[in-house]
Amino acid sequence: MHKIAVIPGDGTGPEVIREGRKVLAALAELEGIEYEERVFDYGGDRYLSTGEVLPEGAVEELRGFDAIYLGAVGHPEVKPGILEQGLLLRLRFELDQYVNLRPVKLYPGVETPLKDKGPDEIDFVVVRENTEGLYVGSGGFLRKGTPEEVAVQESVNTRMGVERCIRFAFDYARRRDMRKKVTLCGKTNVLTFAWDLWERVFYEVAEEYPDVEVDYAHVDATCMWMVKNPEWFDVIVTDNMFGDIITDLGAMIQGGMGIAAGGNINPQGTSMFEPIGGSAPKYAGLKPYQFHGSIYGVKPAHRGYQRPVGEWNFEEIVAKGTHLQVILNGTRIIDEDLSKLSPMDGREHPGLLRPKGYIGFAGHSDPVQFRNIRIKPLK
Repeated sequence: MHKIAVIPGDGTGPEVIREGRKVLAALAELEGIEYEERVFDYGGDRYLSTGEVLPEGAVEELRGFDAIYLGAVGHPEVKPGILEQGLLLRLRFELDQYVNLRPVKLYPGVETPLKDKGPDEIDFVVVRENTEGLYVGSGGFLRKGTPEEVAVQESVNTRMGVERCIRFAFDYARRRDMRKKVTLCGKTNVLTFAWDLWERVFYEVAEEYPDVEVDYAHVDATCMWMVKNPEWFDVIVTDNMFGDIITDLGAMIQGGMGIAAGGNINPQGTSMFEPIGGSAPKYAGLKPYQFHGSIYGVKPAHRGYQRPVGEWNFEEIVAKGTHLQVILNGTRIIDEDLSKLSPMDGREHPGLLRPKGYIGFAGHSDPVQFRNIRIKPLK
């Protein structure tokens, strides 16, 4: 019996997670997987009513689950940083989820802004170190508030932290069994202390994986090649800050922030899985956002990180007027009358059928086109 902690979170998070839980239930029935869920109310509303982000003992309680399924963190009435540091970063650090695993995969029928690129070219994974670097909060102020103010933010990189992340990337390239190539993304020509450590450890570990090709690219060059030649990449490994930046670029070339999903991985402990689109509070209740990141994120939440996210694809979207059904592996997982939703400032109701196969519930305010999905009237 798999135990899953569900944290819907803020804004559109509860709605996104609701759809993902439907898919989780359908997949569990199809594959004979037994699991149990427990929902936690951690997020902005709880913080505003209690003054605490996580109650005493919360982290230890969550440690007892096999996985955490997180919606989104961010509330318009809570100062930025309080929820992110007190919930998201705290869980990553205290549960030692030292890898942030971000697949960048373009699915058939989903548009990409890259010219002449398709699913064959956009299919790689970013392994981001998740518990060190600039995100540990090390630093401080001197003479704050004066004309002579000094602010210091330190990047903390340990041999243990760097090596286990790099080793994970090489192991993942073997399991993925595609190009078997690992690219180190860094800035060795400027950040000569931290990236000296990363580069030395990278090539030392590489000697233990003679079947895996290795490469290095500066972070700025990595961004350029992700746009120009994404097919060059298989597995990219990098630090916390650079990984945070390039994975948002990766999300856009795979179709949008609403498509992307990620896992915060502790291979020996409790991992946490989440869509990447953010809480988008102004869209809460309107459904103009994309929940595919949540649905694709379901798979690793109950299967572990060994397989690529997005293994299951929608077979069929059935629409008539405002009625929408989504069929997955022969099972109806979404069946809603979207006419009950509120108008979006004069725009179309989300979920209504649009010309040329567009479905309007996708990607923030932008639709995603499913060229390979059958759309037919309900009988």
